[in-house]
Amino acid sequence: MNFEELPLSYAQQRLWFLDQLEPNSPFYNISLALHLAGNLQVDVLEKSLQEIIQRHESLRTNFATIEGNPVQVIKPESNWQLTLVNGKDSPKYREEQEIKKWLEIRSHQPFDLANDSLIRATLLKLSDTEHFLLICLHHIVSDGWSMGVFIEELTTLYNAYTKGLEPLLQELPIQYADFAIWQREYLQGEIRQNQLNYWQKQLAAAPALLHLPTDYPRPLQQSFQGDRIKCILSPELSQGLNKLSREKGVTLFMTLLTAFQTLLYRYTGQTDILVGTPIANRTRSELAGLIGFFVNTLVLRTDLAGNPSFSELLKQVRETATDAYDHQDLPFEMLVEAIQPERNMSYTPLFQVMFGLDTQVLNQIDLEGIKATIQPLESKTAKFDLSLSIQVKEAGLTAHWEYNTDLFEKSTIERLSGHFVNLLTGIIANPEQTVSQLPLLTESERNQLLFDWNQTEIDYKNDLCLHQLFEQQVKQNPQAIAVKLENEFFTYQELNNRANQLAHYLQSLGVKADSLVGIFVERSLDMIIGILGILKAGGAYVPLDINYPKERITYILEDTQLSILLTQSQLLEQLPAFQGTTIC
Repeated sequence: MNFEELPLSYAQQRLWFLDQLEPNSPFYNISLALHLAGNLQVDVLEKSLQEIIQRHESLRTNFATIEGNPVQVIKPESNWQLTLVNGKDSPKYREEQEIKKWLEIRSHQPFDLANDSLIRATLLKLSDTEHFLLICLHHIVSDGWSMGVFIEELTTLYNAYTKGLEPLLQELPIQYADFAIWQREYLQGEIRQNQLNYWQKQLAAAPALLHLPTDYPRPLQQSFQGDRIKCILSPELSQGLNKLSREKGVTLFMTLLTAFQTLLYRYTGQTDILVGTPIANRTRSELAGLIGFFVNTLVLRTDLAGNPSFSELLKQVRETATDAYDHQDLPFEMLVEAIQPERNMSYTPLFQVMFGLDTQVLNQIDLEGIKATIQPLESKTAKFDLSLSIQVKEAGLTAHWEYNTDLFEKSTIERLSGHFVNLLTGIIANPEQTVSQLPLLTESERNQLLFDWNQTEIDYKNDLCLHQLFEQQVKQNPQAIAVKLENEFFTYQELNNRANQLAHYLQSLGVKADSLVGIFVERSLDMIIGILGILKAGGAYVPLDINYPKERITYILEDTQLSILLTQSQLLEQLPAFQGTTIC
């Protein structure tokens, strides 16, 4: 095999395929922005970055197509250079908001996988002692773990070079292409089949879609437009979650995942919940120090049927997660191909909600003579309907909610986040409580439901019947819409006229005060006309649900001794034998 033409890993192959479907997309950019305050040695910074690129073949790789198949093409040497932008004398870069905008625009510039260097670094100079460094990589050559490796090596190299020392970096035992070859050779025969058997059994007959209540109808095709909100959990809550995890013999990840799945159950009413979660997938020690796309996605399925307690559900999640870790080698791409779930362009296969716990959070980088601070970048994309990523920091836990703006309003996700905090608080207070009874609502929401929305008292004349009160509204607002169903509607005047017609006809049949008239109709505008018409004729209506069995309907007809029944022609076959007058 030619060294420059190597196979892709399974994960790389999926991203390459997605790039072919939607080229020039920024969805899979991984960006890091640093504010550098101090005496930055620009030449040393560039040398350090060049050394990282030379050490890691993945950063010197492009993706070509040979006879219809993608291959890795690795350049032996790199001519990569740091891009310099002088903003020292430009008023454009004096406003913080303008710098933020500049960083975000740059971070969303797409990559050409076949021709571009898949790592870009741009240095914006504001003064001799202030710079912004933006590093951007394509996900096909990097992942979250890799960014930690990148920062660690950058720190080691820069600090050594500034002191004139030789950096103490261990030689890499293998390169990413070695992993790609190993992965394809390893996942063959019995090993591959055992992994597949587990996942096929685990995901058999799984629901295709999690029906979260959305603010907007789901579009026919995903646009991946997104936004984020952040929620900082209190130190007390963070400590309580850690304490509960220790007491239950589970990881913090398992506790938080169980809580998240409980939240999804409470929002959807579905008891079969599937959530995706990333896993580093670096099961061999040689992979720990490599920059590359290793991360895999596991699908964790939870059964909430029977209304278990949180503690009971936590045991199930622990077992599910542990088994999934034992079968983590199977690439998600291969799983989807094997299961072949029903494909729909409006949502992702197998799961639409992602959860992750990030314990490797960098807030500051120790560069010699430099105070380097990570700058948050706004993400306007969302790969899934909803993603919850929780970061573990010294002060506690921070929850980041990423959501699809085609589906949700920001206020909806803020409310969801508040409910999650309330749920976590309730779990710590009583983990033995059933998942349906754990607290969800805020105090203000509880008051709104129990009191505000129940303040329905209103003064009105109590010597008038319902149809007479309706007639008053007809006089006041004759052309206003009184009732609407989908695209059909009646104004107050139209509804009153139709009800009057029916009332007159019923009176001609002998309906008067104390007369009972049955009504057997679908939920429709006809139902409203029928109720008003019966009341206007002086009678009382007897509702008959169209979903009742015939035996139940027969009993009601005999018990009330109805002589007149309003119905619809399409429902006649559902009626039992009736000796009275039927009006369609």
